[in-house]
Amino acid sequence: MAEKEKNEWAEKLAYAPKNGYERLSAEEEQAMHAYCEDYKDFLDHGKTERLCVEHCIELASARGFVPYEKGMALKTGDKVYYNNRGKAIMLAVIGEQDLSHGANIGAAHTDAPRLDLKPRPLYEEAELAYFKTHHYGGIRKYHWVTIPLELHGVVVRGDGSTVAVHIGADEGDPQFIINDLLPHLGKDQMRKTMEEGITGEALNIVIGSMPYAGEGRDRVKLAVLSLLYDEYGITEEDFLSAELAAVPAFPARDIGFDRSMIGAYGQDDRVCAYAELRAILDLDGAPERTAVCILADKEEIGSDGVSGMQSQAFEAFMADLCEQQDVALRHCFARSFCLSADVCAAFDPSFPEVSAKRTEAKLNYGMGICKFTGARGKSGTSDASAELVAYLRRLFADNGVVWQLSEMGKVDQGGGGTIAKFMADRNIDTIDAGVPVLSMHAPFELVAKFDCWMTYRGVLAAYCDTQA
Repeated sequence: MAEKEKNEWAEKLAYAPKNGYERLSAEEEQAMHAYCEDYKDFLDHGKTERLCVEHCIELASARGFVPYEKGMALKTGDKVYYNNRGKAIMLAVIGEQDLSHGANIGAAHTDAPRLDLKPRPLYEEAELAYFKTHHYGGIRKYHWVTIPLELHGVVVRGDGSTVAVHIGADEGDPQFIINDLLPHLGKDQMRKTMEEGITGEALNIVIGSMPYAGEGRDRVKLAVLSLLYDEYGITEEDFLSAELAAVPAFPARDIGFDRSMIGAYGQDDRVCAYAELRAILDLDGAPERTAVCILADKEEIGSDGVSGMQSQAFEAFMADLCEQQDVALRHCFARSFCLSADVCAAFDPSFPEVSAKRTEAKLNYGMGICKFTGARGKSGTSDASAELVAYLRRLFADNGVVWQLSEMGKVDQGGGGTIAKFMADRNIDTIDAGVPVLSMHAPFELVAKFDCWMTYRGVLAAYCDTQA
């Protein structure tokens, strides 16, 4: 066989993904960078799920979305959002077809691994004041020592009034830190496993050292309480009804000499949440099928609770939309399509031993498509059908979306889940897709701008499609 003929057959029959920059025009690259600047701003505004929801409402309101109220009359092209307890949000653009034809749904989550303050967090030891923490989600505890931290959340006082707390993000704000043992005295610590070297009970945040004037015990603690009362009007008892989280005090930054990547806290899964949000905000007019975006909470701890994806809040919102059109919710779900956008693990050449190299996503190869997630024997997965994968292949090919296969590591190595299975449980055809990430769940995660851009393009194509 001639070399030319051989190459032609290889081109026709073999599958060989290409680096995305080989397909990117100068105009597209400019649009990509503009999108990523907006995305970095979104990250800096949304260090917690509450802050994300607040910022989503600001962005949606500027694009004509209004709060949804049960029973409000809706027509084609109307844009509404529903704020679920300040921790999750649902948005919809009413389509030309009624909901008996189904909806195009984008789903993601805005919560991220962090440190929550315990209900009685404040104490003093050796004339230093500390907050006790409880880690939220799958953190590696040794990551969280000796890095600057911000504090965000709400405190509900005894009289029922609520005060927002945000310390550490603004220029001139104090920040906080968790100490680690110095190497000169760390011989015994270094003999421990990475899991044992820093324990959960050792993740105590240093918050003060200056004692209150006078005599008595716990004067540093008292001084901190005095400052908190003067600034926020809260007492120690008010911590019992507070939700306060410590998160890394890092702004989102370009990474690399070529500025091709973004480093930031919480990109799992705010990178996909922003793509889902931005795509529904960017819809031009009314889509043929109603477009719905759900940004849920609690994914990192199982999607439980009233703001998680297992909550009935999503059913209630969709049922209200269906009732207006005299459509049974079950019929709507049966004909709906959901692109469940969550990050996937990117291949890391520093740790090749855990990777399934042929099916692991790579930076700059586009949106990662996961037919299944879960662990080992596909436990905890929705496992999208071959027909659904083929549908995405056609959709992305028609819209110039660069994508790749994605799988989380070797079969026996571990794994992870997403909210996809909870959408699939509702009889909605669902597939996982999202941005490949390096250093997932670390305080500073890494993504490629190209993959962010293609994920947005993929979500936009899904919202606009008529053949799901």
